[in-house]
Order: sequence, then structure tokens, then C-alpha cells
Amino acid sequence: MTNILNFSENKTSQATLVAEKLVELSEWTTLRYEYSNVIVSRLEQSVNVFGLTDLNYAETIKLIEYTGYLKAGTDMSKVEITIDEETNKISVKVPKSKILDNVVETENTRVEDLIGNIFSNYPTQVVFDEINKSKILIEEKKINDGFLDDADKRIEELLTSFLLSSGFDEIVIEFY
Repeated sequence: MTNILNFSENKTSQATLVAEKLVELSEWTTLRYEYSNVIVSRLEQSVNVFGLTDLNYAETIKLIEYTGYLKAGTDMSKVEITIDEETNKISVKVPKSKILDNVVETENTRVEDLIGNIFSNYPTQVVFDEINKSKILIEEKKINDGFLDDADKRIEELLTSFLLSSGFDEIVIEFY
């Protein structure tokens, strides 16, 4: 009599199970970097006088403080898995890390008027434009400093640990 509860799992179904567990993660965030920044924004307003010259009539200087965070990780739905049954080796191809989020926490944003007068008109959109330019610069600097490489290393560490605990003897992780 065959006991259906005691079955031996073959490596093909094991690869499918591992792939399903990894795909459930979807986008896997492996690194988070929190930042705060201060921007000094200057806006000069002028009027054209008789078509001859521009006359500056108002200047506004704002101090903009904000916080935010960057998240880096990978898309686990694009992972490719190959298992060698004879050597109990698993090879995993993983997409390289990318920036998943760059979020400014608007509830922590503070705008302070350093210089202004009653004639100055400082549009709110200018504040948002300044923050957006600054957060892109922060993202570029972190990428240049190796943030995405660090995220790939973290993915490799986490995957290796997960796959070792799943019973594989040899693990090869490759980024593409």
C-alpha cells in the first residue's frame, strides 16, 4: 500500500516551489537610505520698464527643509532558476537592483521665509520644483556611491541564506 503523505519531491517541483516563493516577494527592497536636506531657494521678481530695462522690485529667499528616503531592490518576478539534480546545485539569475522609490515625506517639510517683502510672490510650485531637483541629485549621488551595488550584495546574501536553508549544497547567483 502506498502512503500518499510520504512522497519524494523531485527537483523540478522544488525549483517551481522556490521560484513561486521568490516571485511572491514581487519587488524585493533590500536597502533603504533615509536622508534630510536643506535648500536655499532664491526668487527675484522684476518688471520691464518702458521696454528698456528690467527693474528688480522684489526678492524672496526661502529655506526649505525636508526628509525622504530611497529604496533599492529588484524585481523578483523576473528571476530565472536552474537546478542540477546530480550535484544539488541551484543557479539563480536575478535582475540587477534599481531604485524602487525616492519619496519626500511632505509631512516633515518646512519652508521658512528668510527674506521677503509684501510685493514678493513665491509660488508653491517653486518649492516642489526645488525639492524634486534636489531629490534627483541625492539619488544620483547615492547611485554613484555604490548604493545599487550594495543592494545587489544584500540580495546575494539573503538569497544564499534562503537557498541554503532550502537544502541546496551549491548556490550560484548571477545578476543581469
